[in-house]
Amino acid sequence: MSFCTAINCMDGRTQLPVNVYLREQLDVDYVDTITEPGPVRILAEEPDGETTKSILRRIDVSVKKHGSQCIAVVAHYDCTGNPAAEAEQRGQLDLAVRFIAAQYPGVRVLGLWVDSDWAVAQACQAWD
Repeated sequence: MSFCTAINCMDGRTQLPVNVYLREQLDVDYVDTITEPGPVRILAEEPDGETTKSILRRIDVSVKKHGSQCIAVVAHYDCTGNPAAEAEQRGQLDLAVRFIAAQYPGVRVLGLWVDSDWAVAQACQAWD
């Protein structure tokens, strides 16, 4: 059994495309999914906040108990939880990816963008 972790928006439109993308691209069996409205904004702008601490506790379970070797952070078009323009969200995504990579040395961290057609593409990545 192999796992990866997705930190995704709670928006149901992003769940299936992200899970399919990660399973195909990373050749994993399972995707542990952590959801919050607008998680890239939270991780980029509130690194010491309670919601960020909650996200990190949930990542710990995936990495430590399931052996997840990759964490994906997801931003998307038409995000109600983070209604920023795409360029701003992509900047937040980059910051969020670097923040998560610093917390989990040796774990690959991907930044994914989901567009208006619900297609998923890698926008950035980090290894610490």
